[in-house]
Amino acid sequence: MNSASVAAVPSVLVVDDEPVLSGTVKNYLERAGMSAQTCGDGLAALDLVRATAPDVVVLDPAAGHGRVEVCRQLRTFSDAHVLMLTARADEVDKLIGLSVGADDHDQTVQPA
Repeated sequence: MNSASVAAVPSVLVVDDEPVLSGTVKNYLERAGMSAQTCGDGLAALDLVRATAPDVVVLDPAAGHGRVEVCRQLRTFSDAHVLMLTARADEVDKLIGLSVGADDHDQTVQPA
């Protein structure tokens, strides 16, 4: 098998201020064959994206520094796909996320 036929392992950065949740998401991604790492703060995530250039960033809106500003800054230097996860069902929230550069905004996390 030559190196051209070997597919690169997708890399994902999970940004969430809840370590249990981000760890769970990381474990699922790794079981699916992806390379994943976690970060608990939006500003630190920007530095990590610069350093590691992940393919996908899963961004929790509550992960410090405001998800809108993190996504806006991320788009100035990265082409990574951005998925915002939230417990909010507000359509305006989704539109704002998409308008600043998120590729998708999913209301999959339900409040306890």
